[in-house]
Amino acid sequence: MTTPRVGVVWNPAKTTRQDLERALEKAGSSVSSAPEALWFETSEDDPGQGAAARATGEGVAVVVVAGGDGTVRAVAEHLAEADTSAALGIVPLGTGNLLARNLGVPLGDLPGAFARVLASEPRAIDVGWLEIDLDAGTERHAFAVMTGFGLDAHMITETDDDLKDSVGWLAYVESMGRALSASDTLDIRIAADGGPRRHEHVHTLLVGNCGTLQGGINLLPEADPGDGELDLLALSAADAAGWADTLRNMVWDNGIKRLATRRSAAESSASTMHFRLRGLQVELSEPRVVEIDGEDLGETTRFGVTVQPGAVRVH
Repeated sequence: MTTPRVGVVWNPAKTTRQDLERALEKAGSSVSSAPEALWFETSEDDPGQGAAARATGEGVAVVVVAGGDGTVRAVAEHLAEADTSAALGIVPLGTGNLLARNLGVPLGDLPGAFARVLASEPRAIDVGWLEIDLDAGTERHAFAVMTGFGLDAHMITETDDDLKDSVGWLAYVESMGRALSASDTLDIRIAADGGPRRHEHVHTLLVGNCGTLQGGINLLPEADPGDGELDLLALSAADAAGWADTLRNMVWDNGIKRLATRRSAAESSASTMHFRLRGLQVELSEPRVVEIDGEDLGETTRFGVTVQPGAVRVH
């Protein structure tokens, strides 16, 4: 197998170039030899799209992202839009590392992550696109894992940054109580795949390309990043009984029972709604914070989601 020429897009807030160079050299020695590498640093003004553009402009076969979910999302966004054959590699360095977790990329192992890039064949995955109305105007962003509002978004925005730096993903557990208190139900209107609008009353709505979060929490049990569809989860629990139903649905119906019976379809319940789609329009009766792959975009009352099948090839 020919060792590819790679472009490494790295976030200097997460690591040093020297550490990455040593890890790449070690990974190269385990497969054949270290590849020729070009290095592209991100910045506050360029979270990754520009660095990825410079890398693909140099004709690299693989753009390797060494950073967290935000850097991975930015590079995936460029690759999905660009006319390029370059694949995506991931060296996870963030707190969540959500796409890496869902694809089985080694965590906490720089040489192992590089070795996967060098030795594996890339697979095509989908990318979701979010079009959202914000105070500054309408914006369009790609996501590799999930987007939405409610419990997951509040867990991101309510998490203490200092605690997150010291204990990693466990900081999200600390934020759960405050997130629950912030997740009041509201009226929304949704239209999936060009169908009629339907009224729902929810506190959380997530649309995902992948379903697993930190700690092995699987919010979207059917989600497959390469199936050409997105998966929706809406939660409407408003009291203790509703939350008990939600937990039963997640842990039993779509967890233990689903595995035991090898059932493919996710089950809905009185307080949870699951279905699959390729496009969705959402209107909210009140503003809510929307997150995209763990990043807070701000409040909105209107957004739309579509899928771009097979948009990026990933090692």
